[in-house]
Amino acid sequence: MDKRFFKLFNLTEEEAIALLETPLDQLREDDSRYVAASHLINFPTEASINALIRAVQNTESSLENRIVRRKSIESLGRLEATQALPVIRGCLGDDDCYTVENAVWAIGEIGTQDADILEEIAQLLDKPEQTYRVIIHTLAKLGYKLALERIRRFIEDDDKTIASAAIATIYRFTGDNSSMGQVTDFLQHPNVYARRLCIQDLIDVRYYDAIPKITECPVSLVFRLRGIRMLAEAGMPDGAIAFTDVEPYLDKVICDHPQELTLVHEYDITPSLEFAIRELYETDFGRCYLATQTILEQYGDIAGDALMATYRQEAYNDYGAHYHVVKLLGWLKYAPAYDVLIEALYNREPQFQKSRTAAAIALGELGEKRAIPELKSCIETKIWDLKYAALLALEKLGDDSIWEIAENDQDWIIRTKSEKQRSKRAGEKIDT
Repeated sequence: MDKRFFKLFNLTEEEAIALLETPLDQLREDDSRYVAASHLINFPTEASINALIRAVQNTESSLENRIVRRKSIESLGRLEATQALPVIRGCLGDDDCYTVENAVWAIGEIGTQDADILEEIAQLLDKPEQTYRVIIHTLAKLGYKLALERIRRFIEDDDKTIASAAIATIYRFTGDNSSMGQVTDFLQHPNVYARRLCIQDLIDVRYYDAIPKITECPVSLVFRLRGIRMLAEAGMPDGAIAFTDVEPYLDKVICDHPQELTLVHEYDITPSLEFAIRELYETDFGRCYLATQTILEQYGDIAGDALMATYRQEAYNDYGAHYHVVKLLGWLKYAPAYDVLIEALYNREPQFQKSRTAAAIALGELGEKRAIPELKSCIETKIWDLKYAALLALEKLGDDSIWEIAENDQDWIIRTKSEKQRSKRAGEKIDT
């Protein structure tokens, strides 16, 4: 589990438990029981689990307490607290649909084969105004095939995140892949959440044929890299796919050029540079990629200064726009951006991790060999996609000495990529 974002609160376990159990009328202005429930994920102890269970059992009706209950259920799920199952199961009949959603999800994380619990979850498919996607996903994860026909009713749902989960689950339970093309079609859906969530569905059912389509999906590279990597890890051990089936798509996603994507948005007329730059701040990366492509194609000769200006004004602190600006500065070969790219390469804030990968690729595009030592230092990181990007950038800068060192890397993708590059270079030397 990636816990980089969990440790943001300066609380000890004892302080978090005490705060979680403080009555609402005794809380100070800056106190937050929600923060306490979130923070206890860092302490997989009996004391923390029991405190979270007590928080779930607190049914005081205020909105604030309902929110704390939901978060407590989620934390118990993340802790995979088996002893909390009876209490969480009791929340399946709650009047608050969000509490029910978290309870279903948490049961899926904890795991159970109790037929009564699974049937109780399945019956929620017949209840109005529930979060059906989470219910279907949990039933699939726990292998409850008795819910198959109830799940089948959702394959034409107007909410394509629900339809995607239903179709994928039918494939998972029956092996019938005749409708899986609809799920891969959702990778180009106008709704960004449909695009993101169908990647998870494709991962869950190990639909390896979707890897090329995932590569082209206009969502953040974080979702695409996760999808490709998880499918590779699932399929390579039993020979369902090979690294050669995955490598070119990893390369494309790490480089993340809009020409490699199937864009889902379009402009009626060519927008101004100012408008395109504002689009880089959108939360739907599909719009950001369209803007990026427009800037490269229409404003390549003048965009550098404008991008540096938006970086200084806002993008330095907006992790989405930061990522796109960094990439663009590299593709535009905008030399004055060198120091900004080096700063991005070393930015250790969790939200800016993908910008480090972007900076490595951008430095390779910039073509300045003084970046070689900086890129080599990235091989020491534990962030695999940053290492991968640094290796690609070093190769572009004409330094392939790092491949030999990377053959002993702790990450299997980096080792395999490096071994393949060594074999390729050896073959090229023989040919010459």
